[in-house]
Amino acid sequence: MFRKTIFWLHLTCGVCAGGVVLMMSVTGVLLAYERQIVDWADRDTAPPAQGTERQTIEQLLAAAQAERPGFQPQAITLRNDPSAPVTFAAGRAGALLVDPYTAAVREPEPKALRDFFEAVEGWHRWFNVSGEGRATARAITGYSNLLFLVLVVTGLYLWLPRVWKWPAFKTRLVFNRFATTGKARDFNWHHVFGLWSALPLAVVVATAVVFSFPWANALVYRSVGEEPPARGSPPGPPREGQRRGGGDANADAAATALAYDELFARAAAHGEWRTLTLSLPAAGSARFSVDEGNGGQPQRRHTLTLDAATGEVRAWAPFASQPAGQRLRIWIRFLHTGEALGIAGQTVAAIVSATTLLMVWTGLALAWRRLVLPLFRRPAGAGAP
Repeated sequence: MFRKTIFWLHLTCGVCAGGVVLMMSVTGVLLAYERQIVDWADRDTAPPAQGTERQTIEQLLAAAQAERPGFQPQAITLRNDPSAPVTFAAGRAGALLVDPYTAAVREPEPKALRDFFEAVEGWHRWFNVSGEGRATARAITGYSNLLFLVLVVTGLYLWLPRVWKWPAFKTRLVFNRFATTGKARDFNWHHVFGLWSALPLAVVVATAVVFSFPWANALVYRSVGEEPPARGSPPGPPREGQRRGGGDANADAAATALAYDELFARAAAHGEWRTLTLSLPAAGSARFSVDEGNGGQPQRRHTLTLDAATGEVRAWAPFASQPAGQRLRIWIRFLHTGEALGIAGQTVAAIVSATTLLMVWTGLALAWRRLVLPLFRRPAGAGAP
């Protein structure tokens, strides 16, 4: 009786959430390597001619403001690559990329690529709905994530065969070449893909539930004995290019005793880094986000604060120094995409998203055969009138 109850719970959740899960899986695959693809597009800068000197950050900023009058960046990002452009980010006003040698200014390109990823992410989160309908769409994807988590948990139980013998386990562990009918093939594939993707899929779906519901987000903090932050406050440092602050960058440069190049040089000398992001304004204190990883590995993102006048270190706050609840919440953000574990983690997340497509297809096919096809079958013994 218990197994039968679990089966019908699994089947009901699958039928109710199958279409939405299918959409989120397709978009999840498309978003798997977004960071690397966009970063590759942004680095489309010709290598400098031999002997060409690198211009100062102040000169590059002046070029950006000449290209877009009134442009006031909130952050400056340098990559540990001499040919990479310098990024001046102004929050919602956008960003400008400036060639460090020629001071050529360009928008992040290609725009069509960014628009594509933005639309895919919109579908992934809320069917790309805007306006008042977004709350409803977000609720649908949120509850579908919750049903998906129930599917994963109940599926693990249903994977266990009724008879604990090796032949029964084998038909659920590996692809069965004797499964020649559609029903047998779908049953075999559903179980094989379900088992081998269960653990990473559980992580992907459980982290999505945290994003979907305030109570799940609060549970993350309370699990380590902390109170959740107030609604709307960020769980960690602002993302690159979205720093708080602002003000007149020229006035800030005048108020800073050390030039931006000197501040970045002091920050770079502090230790290993791949990107350095200076939050503006930097008068008094110069706050740097130091990223040693790929941009999506929270354990390799730290904060360095320098005295803007002398360049001396005022504070060094590695990721490990943050409160446990905040660290856990940031980990959850990047475990969902797999980025926290590097390219290998992203690949695993992409693979389980792809296998979910097959599990949804085979699951709905099995449900169709069980629930719908019998309605069209003529009762046994029934003949023509």
